[in-house]
Amino acid sequence: MDTDITESLAGTPLGLVLQRVGEIADRAGVETYTVGGVVRDLILGRSTSDIDFVTLGGGTGIELARGVAADFGVKPVSVYPKFGTAAVRIPPEGPFAEGLLLEFVAARRESYRADSRKPIVEDGTLEDDQLRRDFTINAMAIALNRQHFGSLVDPFDGVADLSAGVLRTPLEPEKTFEDDPLRMVRAARFAAQLQFQIEASAYQAMTRHATRIEIVSQERVTDELQKIVCADRPSTGFKILEGTGLLALIFAELTELKGVENVDGQRHKDNFYHTLEVLDNLVEMTAERPCSDTQWLRWSALLHDIGKPATKRFSAESGWTFHGHEERGARMIGRLFRRLRLPTDERMNYVRKMIRLHHRPVSLVDEHVTDSAVRRLLYDAGDDIDDLMTLVRADITSKNPRRVRRYLRAFDEVDRKMVDVEEKDRLRNFQPPVDGNEIMEVLGLPPGRVIGDLKEAIKEAILDGRIPNEHDAAFAFLMEIKDEIIESQTR
Repeated sequence: MDTDITESLAGTPLGLVLQRVGEIADRAGVETYTVGGVVRDLILGRSTSDIDFVTLGGGTGIELARGVAADFGVKPVSVYPKFGTAAVRIPPEGPFAEGLLLEFVAARRESYRADSRKPIVEDGTLEDDQLRRDFTINAMAIALNRQHFGSLVDPFDGVADLSAGVLRTPLEPEKTFEDDPLRMVRAARFAAQLQFQIEASAYQAMTRHATRIEIVSQERVTDELQKIVCADRPSTGFKILEGTGLLALIFAELTELKGVENVDGQRHKDNFYHTLEVLDNLVEMTAERPCSDTQWLRWSALLHDIGKPATKRFSAESGWTFHGHEERGARMIGRLFRRLRLPTDERMNYVRKMIRLHHRPVSLVDEHVTDSAVRRLLYDAGDDIDDLMTLVRADITSKNPRRVRRYLRAFDEVDRKMVDVEEKDRLRNFQPPVDGNEIMEVLGLPPGRVIGDLKEAIKEAILDGRIPNEHDAAFAFLMEIKDEIIESQTR
């Protein structure tokens, strides 16, 4: 692994940014280092959009941030004098398509009370600042001032741990996790992102101190869960959280999926491990798309069977069943999203819809399925039908290759059925060919329930295939049914 940082930085876009900050620091007379994830990612050859800087001397983090903001022609986005920190956002340009977030902090030491996450902060040295970091691979620093530009400061052998693929804490693990319990969840996150192993004593400390996660705000925990979901192999992180006991404390609905019951020799699959396999499958199937595009589809995969524990039943005739788990799971999403502080807007509605519909395509595999059933799925899924079919394919976790091929061929046939019906009926983003305004104008009716009933009757006739999805046919149908529906509302 290349550890010649000066050579690695030379001529690169990141190197030019760091050199520019170093020159600003020299003019201000501030000793400055870049630390943490940017150093790790530079050595690993990974891209980064967040860069942390440490300055020596009280208050100089804010002073340098203001100088950098002025030099780049932007304004600091946040300043926290109490902690000596500030952030500067550089707009997207050139090689940094997502822009850059530059965060500045004066070197500090921190101490914590046992019942609080609010640190007692004091000025410190660079070593103090590195000691308070979570893992050795995030505790490396690069000097930015001209005299020592590019020099690597690695007091805890972070480079060696990068080479070994190990997550190790700079201090004793108990101390590191006691100071900030979120670091236990971050360990699972980095393991998922980098496919690293957690050092044995750190893993044991996570298990012993798992309950301390309860003092951490839900927003911080969920931010780490989001990053695990967006990892290349999310299952790694969730397995670590489950194995250490953390998952039961922060996401009990997932741990309730775990386990296999056996009655009279009949077993069901372990739905926890099945869920993780589905999530990994989906990540692999959408690898060409950024997580920002697939994040909520990934959450749908993670939660698609969340209703199974409540609907699990056994009978001698049928064995194990989970009838209605899709609807039960969909109904759980609102409460779950609110508790996890996830967005309760159209993104939540999307996840709810994916869960509610994820078994519907299976029913279309039958060669005798009607066009009406296909129309209804296209109508209910709308523009999300392609995502739904991706989730359905990811849900195939059989270890029998022949069975997997059979399922995939069946879903290919479902796709063909949907294409045929869509070409005939144009049901994506379905809008009634006769809308409420036209119905009120033609029939001389005021707004009210009867208008909704008339529109619903037209929609059902189209989905059943009784009339085509066309204005003239829908208008003629309206004239046929209007008297009956209007009369039923006036009885």
